[in-house]
Amino acid sequence: MAVFSRVGAFLKNAWNKEPVVTVSVGIGILAFVCPFISPYTKYAAMYNKAVPYSYPVPVRDDGNMPDIPSHPCDKVGPNLDWLKNL
Repeated sequence: MAVFSRVGAFLKNAWNKEPVVTVSVGIGILAFVCPFISPYTKYAAMYNKAVPYSYPVPVRDDGNMPDIPSHPCDKVGPNLDWLKNL
């Protein structure tokens, strides 16, 4: 409990002397912490993983390319079904 009283005394003293600096430090700490506690960070990471970073160039399939779809509309790769279930 002594730690909380010291932190409280420090914050009270800082607020009395420099309220603008205290608020700006509080906003800075909040801006740093918010992405880690936000639920949207998880979904943004999942969405970025599912969408390709560079779009493939269409190639002609010679029958020996299992990782390339035979048609551009073929559903190959990660799907976005989790996005429909939100």
